[in-house]
Amino acid sequence: MTILPSETVGDAYTDSTAWELLADLSDLGDRMPGHEGEAAGASLVADAFEDAGLDEVSTTEFPIPGWWRGDASLTVDRGDRTASFGGSHELVELPGTPSGEVTGRIVDMGYGLPEDFEDVDLSGRIAMASSLTPDDYGRWVHRSEKYDYAAESGAEGFLFYNHIEGSLPPTGDVGHTNGPGPIPAVGLSKELGSRLARHCEAVEGDRGVEATLSVEARNEPATSANVEAVVGPDTDEEVLYTAHVDAHDVGVGANDNGFGSALVVGVGRALASIEDDLETRVRLVVFGAEETGLYGSYYWSHTHDLDRVKCVLNVDGAGYSRDLEIYPHGASGLGAAFEEVSDEFDVPIAVEDGLRPHSDHWPFAQRGVAAAQGRSTAEDSGRGWGHTHGDTLDKLDIRDLRELTVLCAAGVAKLAEADREVDGRDPASVKAETVAEGHDVGMKATDTWPWGEDRPWPWADELQ
Repeated sequence: MTILPSETVGDAYTDSTAWELLADLSDLGDRMPGHEGEAAGASLVADAFEDAGLDEVSTTEFPIPGWWRGDASLTVDRGDRTASFGGSHELVELPGTPSGEVTGRIVDMGYGLPEDFEDVDLSGRIAMASSLTPDDYGRWVHRSEKYDYAAESGAEGFLFYNHIEGSLPPTGDVGHTNGPGPIPAVGLSKELGSRLARHCEAVEGDRGVEATLSVEARNEPATSANVEAVVGPDTDEEVLYTAHVDAHDVGVGANDNGFGSALVVGVGRALASIEDDLETRVRLVVFGAEETGLYGSYYWSHTHDLDRVKCVLNVDGAGYSRDLEIYPHGASGLGAAFEEVSDEFDVPIAVEDGLRPHSDHWPFAQRGVAAAQGRSTAEDSGRGWGHTHGDTLDKLDIRDLRELTVLCAAGVAKLAEADREVDGRDPASVKAETVAEGHDVGMKATDTWPWGEDRPWPWADELQ
């Protein structure tokens, strides 16, 4: 049983290298996939890998559909007066939106659940939906799912409003495989969304209030990159510890997912100090272009031999606290390693059931590889400031980063034990569970269902 030596733990609790990387990533500002800031972030991670003494540091580029934001505005005509909104605290474009100007009545679709759109004709309308999914619904309904339901129902524009007070308008991708989605789309603050919902309720007769949505955006091919390094012996199997370096351009992406990238470097430094004790090679990978479609992890998983991957631990959404959660997606042995870590350090680590198919572990998990997501939570955190202008360094704590570095390094070291069995799953059972949890509804609606006969995994044609 591998236990981190006290010297490694002490160094991790006093080292500031990973935090300094996080600050540098945050200071880049725009790390949108395909933008200069994302490339600069990848370079910073590569340098940090080198400084940590890791081996085989490399950067691999791959193509993606790129997107650049322009101006956006929403003008609402209530008949007796007109109000215009265009400030960044009010609305932001959703990446993957096309350019366009549309005029029509706003129709509030509430939560934007599949049943909310059944038998609804939104022709000539602008659909509006909340970012909230009710706790008792059984699964999370993704933003892009609500967007595609709106477009399929005939809507000519889409408004996605935050359900969290004071957290500014949310961004997030709505693009399709080969480029932009079908209709202009923006995210709205909770305050503006509530105001428009009130206006819609006040309208008698025909549904909604008249508005004009104007969006300017540039969609064209771009390039992203994965950065990786290894530590430990040259073995047939490898344990992958991963995160993503890209972030939405409306903020600085401190938590999502600069924190995860910093964790990968911190864990790499810790494992380098016990390299001679590792029994299986550990590969540290920081993916690009997660936010616009998991392009980096799909590219990696389909350009490498997955038979060599013993297991994957992907960290995304870990900056909320030091309370670590592990979602092993039913892979036996993965959660057990972290239960041992919990006992050894006498700190709580939650091992949770269920699938989380919206981050870089998913391209591995759907193909049967033992793959987990690591994250942390705080009370009522939800997405919090993620995907908004407010995702900044000042909301994070170096103590959380240090503790999670220790816990993740300890868990990865255990997963690297030669005699520790970590079994993957039959992809058919993953597919069945995906259906049982209702995720297939959203994936099919957004054309990301990976088990179709014509396309065995999303974006195959684009990445081959």
